[in-house]
Amino acid sequence: MIAALLFSSAVFTFSCKSDDDGGGGGGAGSGEITAKVDGTTVTTIELTTAASNANGNLMILGNDGGQNPNKAFTMTIVGFDGPGTYPVGGGANIFNVCTYTQTDASNPSNPVATVWSAPYDDNQVGEIKVSEVTSTYVKGTFSFKGKDQEGGTIKNVTEGSFNVKFMSLP
Repeated sequence: MIAALLFSSAVFTFSCKSDDDGGGGGGAGSGEITAKVDGTTVTTIELTTAASNANGNLMILGNDGGQNPNKAFTMTIVGFDGPGTYPVGGGANIFNVCTYTQTDASNPSNPVATVWSAPYDDNQVGEIKVSEVTSTYVKGTFSFKGKDQEGGTIKNVTEGSFNVKFMSLP
């Protein structure tokens, strides 16, 4: 399930990194992504949360384990080269991506998903700060403003943090 989610959510982009150290690791528990979405805390569960770092492409994703509506986060950095601050938007060569998704599963044969994505224009609308990377996990913080492609509504994702294990393939 996690592998399918990784591949279905993959977005290939380019990144730029500032020279700082990526800040503190935030308050996420082991195996979690947590953030406030328009002021309401959303936390993923370890079973459905993972990271992948292959060929310099870092992807972090997770969901809340089936609540209705189901809530999920995805962050992608292509050209990842270790701890630091990665802007989301803000330049021609900066395309790091963050998304927040809600899926209404009240009709299982036709669940409706709404995705708020960043960036959505040329402005910097967030950042991903990676504070620590080991062979087994990645830690950091994030924030962004995501825009719904259909209605153009904005979701403010603030106080985000992640402490996510790298998925291991058999």
